[in-house]
Amino acid sequence: MCGVLGIVGNICDEDINWINQASILLKHRGPDFGSLWLSPSKNAVLAHRRLSIIDTSDESNQPFLSTDGKLIISFNGEIYNYIELRNELIALGESFKTSGDTEVLLASYRRWGTKCLDRLNGMFAFAIWDQRRGLGKEQLFVARDRSGKKPFYYRHKIGRFEFSSELKGIKGKGCIDPQGLNHYLALGYVPGDLCIVKGIKKLPPAHAGLMDMANGDFVKWRYWNLPKNTLDNNVSGDELANEAWNLIKESVRIRLRSDVPNGIFLSGGLDSSLITAAASSVSDNLVKTFTFSLPGSDLDESSHANLIAKHFETEHHILKINTPSLKVLDEFGDLIDEPIADSSIIPSFLVSKLTSQHVKVSLGGDGGDELFGGYHHYQNILRDAKALRWIPESFRTITASLAGRLPGGIKGRNRVASLKRGAIESRIWGTPFFDINLRKKLFSAEYYDYIHANLSAPEERSLSLKPNNLGIIDSLTRLDFQQQLPDSYLVKVDRASMANSLEVRTPFLDHHLVEFSFAKIPDNWKCNLNERRRVQNLLAKKYLPKKFVIDRKQGFSIPMDNWMRQVDLTQVIEELPKNIFNKSNIENLIQGQKKGRTNGARLFALLMLTYAGKNSFQFN
Repeated sequence: MCGVLGIVGNICDEDINWINQASILLKHRGPDFGSLWLSPSKNAVLAHRRLSIIDTSDESNQPFLSTDGKLIISFNGEIYNYIELRNELIALGESFKTSGDTEVLLASYRRWGTKCLDRLNGMFAFAIWDQRRGLGKEQLFVARDRSGKKPFYYRHKIGRFEFSSELKGIKGKGCIDPQGLNHYLALGYVPGDLCIVKGIKKLPPAHAGLMDMANGDFVKWRYWNLPKNTLDNNVSGDELANEAWNLIKESVRIRLRSDVPNGIFLSGGLDSSLITAAASSVSDNLVKTFTFSLPGSDLDESSHANLIAKHFETEHHILKINTPSLKVLDEFGDLIDEPIADSSIIPSFLVSKLTSQHVKVSLGGDGGDELFGGYHHYQNILRDAKALRWIPESFRTITASLAGRLPGGIKGRNRVASLKRGAIESRIWGTPFFDINLRKKLFSAEYYDYIHANLSAPEERSLSLKPNNLGIIDSLTRLDFQQQLPDSYLVKVDRASMANSLEVRTPFLDHHLVEFSFAKIPDNWKCNLNERRRVQNLLAKKYLPKKFVIDRKQGFSIPMDNWMRQVDLTQVIEELPKNIFNKSNIENLIQGQKKGRTNGARLFALLMLTYAGKNSFQFN
């Protein structure tokens, strides 16, 4: 796990100075080594921050050059099947001077070109500078992994391309992008290729691109898609569970490959417990597990994690937080550049901090809900769809419209308002953050006039990602896999872990397992009115202790609504500009929260926006 950054185009001394400064800003992503490479013709500079995981010798430091010096790579992530690829390449005549995956990735590109992406099993964001065509005809090849585990920000102008693992690595502090802000307030994150800073984009998951110096253009394309579901409703649960278990074990096995100590985030939920079970079955070494505890809180899951740790005899570590508070943001607030409103970034940061004191690599359970139908809202939507058959559409629409006019935080408001276009789309029109009605009130009159024509863009984008010709659960899981997972949950994990120089690997996001889940598990084996994640439940009954409680999941959660009632948010109001925000409305949210309403997520979103504004953009 590392940090990448660079500039392609006419390079001046100011650019080189910036890259050196930005490398320091990204040191948390790779504290073990940092360096840059400048092309002889000064039309490219690539830099890298290294967290040494595989082949920790200096031979694998980056930027890494091919033997002939024609190819240079800056690579963030891991290629888990590098041993198999290495053997295949040796059989084809390639030779290697290191035992690491970076050289294997570069050799794969040299042998197969951009088609090498089809062969990679890993998490990655990389840039390869290809000088084989000669001066003035060089190409920069960039790519991001299928699920979007590793980030890649860039800015392209004709003849110039800048990139970085984090927004803070892009030169200059730009202005806020109106649609980036609109999407953030609606979703709690900035999705897809959008960015909170105007003029900067993100390379989406499963995308690659080429910057061609011959014409200065940058062309990107999608190289992988989720497969279609075969919809075999006659398949047995045991068949699905057996195939899933074999894929999970193989995914865990290759993700335990490391030249440094590794462990597992164990929340006590089904996903992390199954990963622990798989690791115990495939590893010859003692498995280390790490969990987060809130003593005395209903959100404390340490007892469930202890059950799993004792059953599999892991070396278990518990981080106890007796008096938790938002003050922990002061520890990593300077690292927040593009805002994210998922409050579980706080316990994720804390458990990463604990884990990094013992290991450099940890396995996490992200992706299980999307693959196997684990979210509660899937079941809620099925129930709503059944109930709404008996309610006239006109009555539902009117009721939802009236609910949307209520102040934010009133119990039941969001749920009723979200049903204005039916149960299936309630996931899109309902949000714990700011829906359309709340955004109208949140923006100043001046800013609303500026943005109102595109105010529904976040909801329309989500609708475009939701397939309409599939089953309800298949459609919803695909939506979550393509948007919320990469743009919120995986961003949270990346930022929280890399702030502590910890690499997190996600076995459920092995593309073989992902393809199996979306191609072969039908709706009725993911979620129905009575049971969620049915395939995983079969695995739990077979491989987890009998006392394990299946139908529960809290994860690394915190009582945000209670916290927000105890914190002084005066500074938040002061720092948000009045030309964009209606400050009296924000004050109403704060007062409503003190009276018992549930605006904690909304206020936390605004708080995180102020942190990001200090670090990466200008509001005006």
